Amino acid sequence: MLTQTSSRNIFLILVSGFHPASVQFSWFAPDGYEGYGHFGISRKGVEDASDEHCAIFFDKEKVELVEGGTFWLSESPSVPGSISWGALRGVEPPGFSFQIVNTNMDEFSPRARRRGALLTWQHIASLPPSLPVVYCGGFNTQKESTTGRFLLGRSREHGVVGDMRDTWPNARVRKNGSLIRTYHGFRGDEQGALEFLKLIFRALCLCWDRQTQDLHVDWILYRGRSLIPVLCEVVNDNIDGCYPSSHYPMFAEFMLPRSVRLSEAPAQDES
Repeated sequence: MLTQTSSRNIFLILVSGFHPASVQFSWFAPDGYEGYGHFGISRKGVEDASDEHCAIFFDKEKVELVEGGTFWLSESPSVPGSISWGALRGVEPPGFSFQIVNTNMDEFSPRARRRGALLTWQHIASLPPSLPVVYCGGFNTQKESTTGRFLLGRSREHGVVGDMRDTWPNARVRKNGSLIRTYHGFRGDEQGALEFLKLIFRALCLCWDRQTQDLHVDWILYRGRSLIPVLCEVVNDNIDGCYPSSHYPMFAEFMLPRSVRLSEAPAQDES
């Protein structure tokens, strides 16, 4: 049986191979991540630090925390729930600031996801337009849903429209492009015959609809011309067939301002 402790240990091993500047979790308690600071509080509030966290971790040698906070996707955002945000400043290049927003949206209710997306977008829209933002997490819906279309600027919600961009189709290099779904239910690539046929049908649908790039329910969105996604990967690493989560993690690399030369290089798929 795969417990939360063993899942955490597997994740620690896998994360150590990537050395990311920041890591966003939607259900791990914040302990055991050597070299990383963190912010975000338990879904039960500050009184219970042992419960699951929608936390953001950051490499203390690469970035420093400027400010951070937590609000919840509900009619009362100050009451414990599940979203964190933080403003980070890069150590290299010095002075480069950006904000990361991490979320874990409702698994069952489309209405809850739409309202949660709107609430989060209102926070992002209140930020200075020049501040780059990375918005990621478990959205538990596909990008062609009303939630995805709103955040990506293709539909309105309560009279407003988002302007986020999706890292996956905009990255210069995409790894594991054949994994069109990020939810796998701890089974990895092993699927039953019915699921395999559904996957083939959905893949054909993706070929017909050029606006639909994937069936991911875990996204890395971004805003700001100073962030250029150079790589995005669906991470399917495992240890002896054991996965750290029922969802494949997403990993992205961005080119930062001092090394940026804005160009429209065509994206590549690496399956």
